[in-house]
Amino acid sequence: MGQERHTDFVSLVRENVREHGGRRAFTFVSEDAGPGRSYREDVLGFADLDRRARALACRLEERGLRDRAVLLLYPEGLEFLSAFLGCLYARAVAVPAPLPALDAGRFDRTRRIIGDADIAWILTDTAHREALETWLKEAGLAGRVQCLDTEAGEGDDPDAWTMPRYGPDTLAFLQYTSGSTSDPKGVMVTHGNLLCNGEEIKRRIGGSADTVGVGWVPHYHDMGLVGQFLEPLYLGCRYVFTSPITFIKRPALWLELITRHRGTITVAPNFGYELALRRVTDRQLEGLDLASLRTVKNGAEPVRAATLERWCERFAPAGFEPEMWMPCYGMAETTLLITGAPSGPGPVIRDFDAAALARGRAVPAGEGAARRLVSSGRPVTLDVRIVDPDGLVPLPDGRAGEIWVRGGSVAAGYWRSPAETRVTFQAYTAGGDGPFLRTGDLGFVDGGELFVTGRSKDLIIVNGRNVHAHDVEETAQAAHPAALAGAAFVLDGVTTEDGREEVVLVQEISTRAAAGVPPGELAGRIKAAVARAHELPALSVVLTGRGTVRRTTSGKMQRGLTRQALLDGLVTVLGADLEPAAAKFVRTEPSQKHD
Repeated sequence: MGQERHTDFVSLVRENVREHGGRRAFTFVSEDAGPGRSYREDVLGFADLDRRARALACRLEERGLRDRAVLLLYPEGLEFLSAFLGCLYARAVAVPAPLPALDAGRFDRTRRIIGDADIAWILTDTAHREALETWLKEAGLAGRVQCLDTEAGEGDDPDAWTMPRYGPDTLAFLQYTSGSTSDPKGVMVTHGNLLCNGEEIKRRIGGSADTVGVGWVPHYHDMGLVGQFLEPLYLGCRYVFTSPITFIKRPALWLELITRHRGTITVAPNFGYELALRRVTDRQLEGLDLASLRTVKNGAEPVRAATLERWCERFAPAGFEPEMWMPCYGMAETTLLITGAPSGPGPVIRDFDAAALARGRAVPAGEGAARRLVSSGRPVTLDVRIVDPDGLVPLPDGRAGEIWVRGGSVAAGYWRSPAETRVTFQAYTAGGDGPFLRTGDLGFVDGGELFVTGRSKDLIIVNGRNVHAHDVEETAQAAHPAALAGAAFVLDGVTTEDGREEVVLVQEISTRAAAGVPPGELAGRIKAAVARAHELPALSVVLTGRGTVRRTTSGKMQRGLTRQALLDGLVTVLGADLEPAAAKFVRTEPSQKHD
């Protein structure tokens, strides 16, 4: 079963429904209200999910939504699954997005999606319809955009549904990018893309109908949507999930669900594993059994060697083994997976000469400073190249450049953005080979392994050397136990007297973990550690509280927004060690504005 036997994703799903019926299911775990901590498990079998989707598809057909974009705004849970599959069944173009909070920033993003995708209908649940209609009215969109409560259609007849005609090029959904470096853009994912990437994931993880997944990544993120929800439909397997908020409140629940349901695979960004390391107590650890796991995927942001190693040490008593790790690399523009570590050997971690790597060459570390990197694995069938981003010349192994990708998982382009689609999805090498997707990520290949070093837009160039922002941030976090997340960036247009760019690090700290160290002294310690490790002669460090560094809805660092917040005086400064040039632009006294 898979892409060889089907030309559309719906046919494959319906075959799995017929084969497994109610024996395969999605299980959503939510926290019950009331005194004490208790959790409720709601189960939706494949057969019931199919019936709900067919009934909703009839409603969408009645409203003329075939081939029209439909916005899905739901909390985490099973109703979103029914709505998304209902859109596929109706051949409507699903647009999953975060349920907008009351803050204007999040709703502004939703409003931009509504305008960009020409949304006329929003699908949501009963609990949120009234609030959404109020927001639409306040935004001047009432009448032009309507809300449909998908929970209020119990009288619809699923047997009245007639399967539309699909093909590999039929648009399945729009995955709006999280906007870590720019405004969100709608990635056009086709049925052919879903089948191709579903097979890529299946082959890399060794997936089957016996796979049992457990996770918490949000459904509007490509890792959550494709990896957690669509891949189980592709495989015909079980999936157990909770919401990101529930996970953050109690990270041990994630591991308890793996224990209880004998999970074989889970997936999360690196920060999720870090959070579990910090928050799972010794007592909670005693009740865990992780020995059922075969694959533990880590992706969506830089994978830290220290995280993998500390996790192995911490959870070894619960049955965790290093071979379970599967670092991976992917993005919405390739549906999801590009590369992943093959099952069995575990992660590949190598030390490279830091000075050589800063000049674009990957050579084994010698006596000098080393940069430790985790391989993101290998592609399954996709063509992955390293290309000089300026000269467009493919580079050999051991040379760093931009990562380019070609193959059936690469999406059709950006929605209604032909110019950006040409630049990003239709790139050709200087020799005329293509088209390729330009990922905007930097990396190199060493011994067949792909090592991702950072985003091209987050590159800091100092005296001809390439310094990656996330490396600066990692060094800062390791400099003192009080250091939490940080964001490193260049102050555009600000240079020292001798012309060097000013690099600023906005560093969140825990005042409790600072243990009485004065903030100015702590800033100096972090500055010294980072400047020494990365040879940054012009570095300024600003200390601030937890939650200040801007992130996308999926947790990716938004360094540009953090920089702007600092310049606008919207960052509460707890302490700083500033270079003279930066001190002229960075306010150490926050303004009266609120972020």
